Amino acid sequence: MGYVKTAMLMAAMTALFMGIGYLLAGTGGMVIALAVAAAMNVFTWWNSDKMVLRMHNARQVPPDDRTGLNELVAQLAKQADLPMPAVYLIDTPQPNAFATGRSPNNAAVAVTAGLMRSLSREELAGVIAHELAHIRNHDTAIMTVTATFAGAISMLANFALFFGGSRERLGLVGTLAMMFLAPMAAALVQMAISRTREYAADKAGAEICRNPLWLASALERIQQGASRIDNDAAERNPATAHMFIINPLHAHKRDSLFATHPATENRVAELRRMSGGGSAPRTSEQGTPWGKAAPSQPDPQHTRGPWG
Repeated sequence: MGYVKTAMLMAAMTALFMGIGYLLAGTGGMVIALAVAAAMNVFTWWNSDKMVLRMHNARQVPPDDRTGLNELVAQLAKQADLPMPAVYLIDTPQPNAFATGRSPNNAAVAVTAGLMRSLSREELAGVIAHELAHIRNHDTAIMTVTATFAGAISMLANFALFFGGSRERLGLVGTLAMMFLAPMAAALVQMAISRTREYAADKAGAEICRNPLWLASALERIQQGASRIDNDAAERNPATAHMFIINPLHAHKRDSLFATHPATENRVAELRRMSGGGSAPRTSEQGTPWGKAAPSQPDPQHTRGPWG
């Protein structure tokens, strides 16, 4: 059902884009809008991952890194039946993560330094599994295309005041309304797609890491950090906020316009329901290698990873 809803929302955004083109310049405007959208999406399809990683100053983790991050990603990718994605580190104290790439064969997972310092191994595994679920579900491509459409719709709507044909069709009041309502409609569609896919990725991620409580605990800790620690790169590029596991924006009033994620408490409640109502993650003792299983019972004290 999630895929049907996503397809319907994508179709609605395409129709909205073409509708604005028609209102601006008739049938010719609709055709031009479609051509522009196609050109933008071709460019985005091939370059989105590089663009987003560059925006956030991400650097690739070398194969011989001593943190064990590559080893963890490789282990979880195998469990998810995915090729090994490229692994990147973002130098920001805010705990967060995202995945990007046009397909599972051209994917990347990026985590922040703050995430590495604040989560236990199992919680980090839950986060990585969530991002791998996005890759497996092809969400990275869907969300990039959606963001591109939203930006193009906003651009077209802003042209409305200066386009004589649109004023003749709509009148000044209608043109002003389209300027504000079209971008809002695009943002609502983008938000709905993001929220739909976040729940699906939470569920699939819990299945990949084989313990929903690991991801539930990670989401709570990331929410706590993201709500009080700034992410300067994300604030400069708010259109990428929907890609992160938790909304990274909070420093500016405009950030509420990019609140594309469902409530964290609702996501945590769903994950705990999947686990049978548990409330504590299973954490391993400090120093345990990634490849070894976690103990069968939770530790009384939450332990941090070796990066803190």
